[in-house]
Amino acid sequence: MALPLMPKATAVWLVENTALSFEQIAEFCGMHELEVQAIADGEVAAGIVGQDPLANGQLTRAEIERCEKNENAKLKLSISDIPRPQQRAKGARYTPVSKRHDRPDAIAWLLKHHPELSDAQLSKLIGTTKPTIGAVRDKSHWNATNIKPRNPVTLGLCTEADLEKEIALAPRRPGVVQPVVDYGSDVEEEEEPRQEPLVPSFLADAMTRRPHGGGDRS
Repeated sequence: MALPLMPKATAVWLVENTALSFEQIAEFCGMHELEVQAIADGEVAAGIVGQDPLANGQLTRAEIERCEKNENAKLKLSISDIPRPQQRAKGARYTPVSKRHDRPDAIAWLLKHHPELSDAQLSKLIGTTKPTIGAVRDKSHWNATNIKPRNPVTLGLCTEADLEKEIALAPRRPGVVQPVVDYGSDVEEEEEPRQEPLVPSFLADAMTRRPHGGGDRS
């Protein structure tokens, strides 16, 4: 049975935007019904952005409404002309010449939806370079005005499995190392200047008028 391009991301979207049963979504996306229920409960796919199957032509609104009215009905995948990415077993990822102009769009999408991914992960996913990623990020890319965020999976630049793997690995990577404060050092903190107590103005005036020195007044 043919499955949508991004089964888990499609399941996330269907759970959030339709009244389809878990069983219908699970069968359409090639998943277990309990896994779809876990998505609805927020226990699974928390970091995955939902993929709209209507936008990429894999489903129609009429097909969804037909199945919403009948729980026994099964969703039928529409024929799509979107190219499916080929899995490479070994070696660096190769991007066909015809798709290389899509990489800035894919970078923009990943930076927007998955900022936790490192530049090295982005380079690995879509076969790009760190300078290109930096140019897209700071909008200094030569074609910055025409860059539109687009999902790299639907563009055929990577697989959903590869994307999910990198997303899962991202939180485990060490972040910025915070400086360690050595509280046992011999350096003493500078003491704050000691402030003299304030004297009321009427007392200050009396002290100013007080005669200095002793002596008899007789």
